[in-house]
Order: sequence, then C-alpha cells, then structure tokens
Amino acid sequence: MEEPTEIYQENHIQLVRKIASGGMGTVYEGRQIGFGGFQKKMAIKTINEDVAADKSFVEMFIGEAKLVADLIHENIAQVYQLGKVGNTFYIAMEYIDGIHLQEFNDRHARQKQKIPIELCCFIISRVCRALHYAHTKRDQKGELLCVVHRDVSPKNIMLSFDGIVKLTDFGVAKTRNLLFNSEGEILYGNAPYMSPEQAGFAKTDGRSDIFSLGICFYEILAGNLLFGNDTTSKTRFRIIREEVPPIRHFRPDIPEKVEQILYKALEKNRNRRYQIAQRMGFDLEHFLYDKGYGPTNTTLQDYLLELYSDKRAK
Repeated sequence: MEEPTEIYQENHIQLVRKIASGGMGTVYEGRQIGFGGFQKKMAIKTINEDVAADKSFVEMFIGEAKLVADLIHENIAQVYQLGKVGNTFYIAMEYIDGIHLQEFNDRHARQKQKIPIELCCFIISRVCRALHYAHTKRDQKGELLCVVHRDVSPKNIMLSFDGIVKLTDFGVAKTRNLLFNSEGEILYGNAPYMSPEQAGFAKTDGRSDIFSLGICFYEILAGNLLFGNDTTSKTRFRIIREEVPPIRHFRPDIPEKVEQILYKALEKNRNRRYQIAQRMGFDLEHFLYDKGYGPTNTTLQDYLLELYSDKRAK
C-alpha cells in the first residue's frame, strides 16, 4: 500500500472568550476539538477585516506565523497554525496562562513593593535565551535568518503561572529575506522601548533588541518608566539624546554587578553594548548562580501563585 503524502484533519476550533482587542485585531481563547474527544487550549490571534485589506499588513501577519512556526524554544510562544476564515486571517498559537511583565510590574507598584532583584535578573536572563535563539536561528540551508524582534517590551514578555518566561509577538520582526521591510522609512515597534538606532530610523540588528530588553530590565528594577510614555517624537528624542537616570535613585540596594549589566545593555552606542544576547544572559546567570543556588522556574511559579492568589482563586 502506498504511503499517504497528506493527512486530512477533522479538527476544528471553538472560540471560548475574548482575551484582548485593539485597532488591528483581536485575541481569543480557543479550543481545538479533534478526534475521540481530543481538546487543546490555544490562543487565536485574528486581524480585523478592514485591516485585512492592507496588503503590507497581511504580509507581515503571515510572515509572523511563518517565522515563529520554526522558532521552537521554551522561552518563545509557539505558533501552531495559520488559517483564513472568510476574509479573516488567524494564527493559532500557544495559550499562556499567566500575565505579562507590564501587569507584573504594575501590581508591585500598586502594592508599593519592589520586585526582588534576583527575580528581575532571572526573568531578563530567560528573555536573553529567547533572543539569542531567535537571533542565531538558521534556515534549512544553514544560512542565518537575521531575526530582529523590534518590539521587545513588557507587554510582549509573558510570565506563565507555571513559572516559564515567554517572549511573544513577532508581528513586526524582520529577517534577512522573509518579511516585507521598510526600515528607514517606517518606524517599527513601541516608542518607549525603541533602541537609539530604531528611534533614529536606522537599520537594526540583534543589538537593538538588547537595548529594548535593557529598558524592560531598568523598569522592573526601578518600578518606573525609563523614557516615559509621551508623544512618539518626544520619547524618541529622550532615547537618542538623554542620559539614563541612575538606577540607584530608585534601587539603592542594587548589586554593582547587576548595575554594570544593566548599563552595558543600555549603551546608546551599539558597538559598546552587549553584542549578543547570550553574553548578557551569561553575565546575569553568573550573578545568580556563582555562589550556589539561585532562582528557578519553580521560584517564579511560587512567587506568582502567591502574588496572584486572588486571581487564581477566581
């Protein structure tokens, strides 16, 4: 008997509830229903029909699905499927039961607490792992894809209640040859988390993501925005021209080693910045584990379950 070359699926997806929505699209909690009562929870990311008329936006949406489908890493949210229903495109992706880093930071601010320094370092070190994997990903021919996320920000860093840190949303990422790209003409990313070169409409590489991660690191350590959340032009000016306020004004207990790592990630001259995310991650992990036992996924899990005991009860 000849081996089959295709498998025809009978699975279908049910939308359970709306998680979030915006001008570009909506994210739902979904459930894939399959043979014999099989079920799998997932997140369904859609784009609005009016946005679907924009060819360049659709190209980027499809490009995100194609890119992330091959990024298989513990610290990157996984994509399962790209599809289209009527005029609506959707991406079926890993459902993360947790909160994003912005929400995590905001809850501490409301409770007038600071996030423990070691936990900050642990979270950022895991994003370093995700970025290094993406930055060094190669295609089937062994050639570097030259992935740049371009939107590393607290809302795109998820903390699952299982204690896993996940980098999400490669919607404006660029690669060597996969995605439509108008860098230098269009401003990509979230203004308060742009690198100086990104804010200046210059070409970006992996070092740009490291600067953006440095901003996230500063903010969870300090509990304050680094470059503010003003108009795009004012924020871009601050990123390009203004000095980084001393972290010790907000966090006098910060160890010197952590301070050095933070400022190296936030070097405005990218040639003096960390050149690879892995090196930044190594420095953070050396600080965390050089003297013995340090935080793990379980540490983060226990911390989150205690911090969000009210939410988990609901």
